[in-house]
Amino acid sequence: MNLVISLLVATLLAQQTPAAPAPQRPEPAAAATPARYMIGPQDLLKITVFDEPDLTNSYRVDGDGFVTFPYIGRVPSAGLTLPELQERIRTLLAAGFIRNPQVRVEVGEFKSQSVLVSGEVRQPGKITMTGSMTLLEALAAAGSATSSASSELTVAHPKRGTEDSDVIRINWKDLQLGRGTDVGLQDGDIINVPKAQTFFITGQIRNGGSYVLEPGTTMQQAIAMAGGLTERGSDRGITVTRLINGKSTDVKVTLEDKVQPNDTIIVRNRFF
Repeated sequence: MNLVISLLVATLLAQQTPAAPAPQRPEPAAAATPARYMIGPQDLLKITVFDEPDLTNSYRVDGDGFVTFPYIGRVPSAGLTLPELQERIRTLLAAGFIRNPQVRVEVGEFKSQSVLVSGEVRQPGKITMTGSMTLLEALAAAGSATSSASSELTVAHPKRGTEDSDVIRINWKDLQLGRGTDVGLQDGDIINVPKAQTFFITGQIRNGGSYVLEPGTTMQQAIAMAGGLTERGSDRGITVTRLINGKSTDVKVTLEDKVQPNDTIIVRNRFF
């Protein structure tokens, strides 16, 4: 009797247990390329239509900015972000071709966008943007700066529809040291790394010679860069030979004064 009751209870529990949900068709995965990347001519797009293997393929954006896609023909693509093109294709396919299509768009090859790196880098030239790109990434792609490069560079961002550009100055060495936020680049940006400005220091210091001038360097810092004063050197009465209005002029300076490009700093003997 107990066996019969146990079987009845087990049967009732099994009937009340909810059935496992049917497997769902996977949602489109987020593309690895940042959503703000704008598609351009010659980009190669990998377009996936789930459950439609005949439509899943790689498609090249033509010179006019269109992608030719089965069923729906030429689709304007240049200037759109990946999510925008993804939704456009989904909408067109849903309009009488495929019921509830699920579409994913990724970039297989980046061809349309680039930045130009010039000046004191090891491999100057055009750098193809692979999705989003930062200033430090562009410098690394150009082989990094040379030893004669200035720590301050410029980034010129062209204004659309004009010949003008917005120009910003950035200390890239500070960025490498984690001071400040790396700069995001856009298509057409021009990065110029100029040759470093220098100054010369001589007299009663340990290591006279030419040094790279970092922005904001003071006379005291210049002396420290040159190894400091000798036993006979004085940090008073420092003279700088400087070009003023096209004429070489001797100027007396203090330790707090800023060094200027092409200065010749003369550290004199101290008086006993």
